[in-house]
Amino acid sequence: MELFAQQEKKIKMQLQCPMPKLDFDIITLGHGSGGLLTNRLLDCGVFDLLKNDFLDKRHDGAVLDLSGKMAFTTDSFVVSPIFFPGGNIGELAVNGTVNDLAMCGAVPQYLSLSFIIEEGLSMQEFWEILVSIKFACHEAGVQIVTGDTKVVERGKGDKIFINTTGVGRVHPQAEIDVARVGLGDKIIVSGNLATHGIAIMSLREGLEFETTIESDTRSLNHIVRDMLDDFGMEIHLLRDPTRGGVATVLTEIARDTGLGINVLQKSIPVDEQVDGACEMLGLDPLYVANEGIFIAIVAADVANAFLEKLKSFEHGRQAAIIGEVVAEHPGQVVLTSRIGGRRVVNMLAGEQLPRIC
Repeated sequence: MELFAQQEKKIKMQLQCPMPKLDFDIITLGHGSGGLLTNRLLDCGVFDLLKNDFLDKRHDGAVLDLSGKMAFTTDSFVVSPIFFPGGNIGELAVNGTVNDLAMCGAVPQYLSLSFIIEEGLSMQEFWEILVSIKFACHEAGVQIVTGDTKVVERGKGDKIFINTTGVGRVHPQAEIDVARVGLGDKIIVSGNLATHGIAIMSLREGLEFETTIESDTRSLNHIVRDMLDDFGMEIHLLRDPTRGGVATVLTEIARDTGLGINVLQKSIPVDEQVDGACEMLGLDPLYVANEGIFIAIVAADVANAFLEKLKSFEHGRQAAIIGEVVAEHPGQVVLTSRIGGRRVVNMLAGEQLPRIC
């Protein structure tokens, strides 16, 4: 029900934010000149739609009152197509940066937002992206405080690229560090794997299913904050398995710690339709990108309680303990298959799903 409520709120926001009357139907090079067209575009779009006390100053940057231990991250987003089932590049950019801060144990507060737009992008598409950014910021509880807009010639971009940078105050009970991962720690994934990557790949390949597979893009900071409130320093590491998927994240952790990781295939949550699509496309769900789940490595004695609380959230109901940290096979991840066979899980060697996040 919470999922439907979120979709309803998104639709209401879109209806409340009709696109203003503009002189052009598409973005032109003049919109990136810094002159009259740029100002009209920003005035009617970014500044009016995303307005707050920081943006209203229209200065070269934002002056923030920061104190205490802070987390800082930046990311660039390229995805094709820019609109996909369950979202678009705008909310993907906000959610991705918010989640990166959350994985540091921080409470996200402020974001910068920069566009590189290809000449020819329709104003309607740009407006829909802006509305989705506004919605994502509202859901995550963050503010856009500064940014930039550039326009490149037709054929020298891919409709639109977005860069977001974020800062947030670290939760007082957070001590997230790969150095804290230890023997016996349990590995928990917060939801179904591979949903985002398969949503995009299914759209590209024209695959049809009984129901539409939608991207799992969402902000995770509220869930993470609540988990930190209850479990604090018992949470040793948090990671979001975006590009390269769960397999790449786990192999990086094994490499960086010098410890081994055991994973049980039968415990890994994957939606039935997503699993079927992976089989059709010859993909391993472990390597497919995600945008709405996280991996938590927690102390063994709190793992069951951690999982129980995580499952109490709408977007944590499919959470599962999928493995543990072990002394055997140091620096490697070993997967036990459903039939009992074992194999080493290696890092993604090439680009399995290009341009999806």
